[in-house]
Amino acid sequence: MIKFYQLPNCTSCRKAAKFLSDNGVSFEPIHIVEHTPTTKEFDAIVKNTGVDVNLLFNRLGTKFKELNLKETLDQKSYEEKLELLASDGMLVKRPLAVKGDKITLGFKEVEYKQTWL
Repeated sequence: MIKFYQLPNCTSCRKAAKFLSDNGVSFEPIHIVEHTPTTKEFDAIVKNTGVDVNLLFNRLGTKFKELNLKETLDQKSYEEKLELLASDGMLVKRPLAVKGDKITLGFKEVEYKQTWL
């Protein structure tokens, strides 16, 4: 089953969840702030899907800007990036949908069709 990390009041998350539901795709909705993946879980996501760890960051978010990550993220080690992601669900690009070696970040209908249908 798809692990679907989201914020319930996020518009993109709601659109993505509706798309999955409307197409009969079962998924497990997980509140990204209340149940942020651990460093170990993020490491597994990166290794299983091959996604660049930098793409997991919500670059438009307030928290990303507050922590000055635009200027400093590239200087951090892989482990430091995993720790940052695990420290605050608001740093994670959402919705984050993952199952095995498949992943989608954000919601683009075309990408969802190709990945989850």
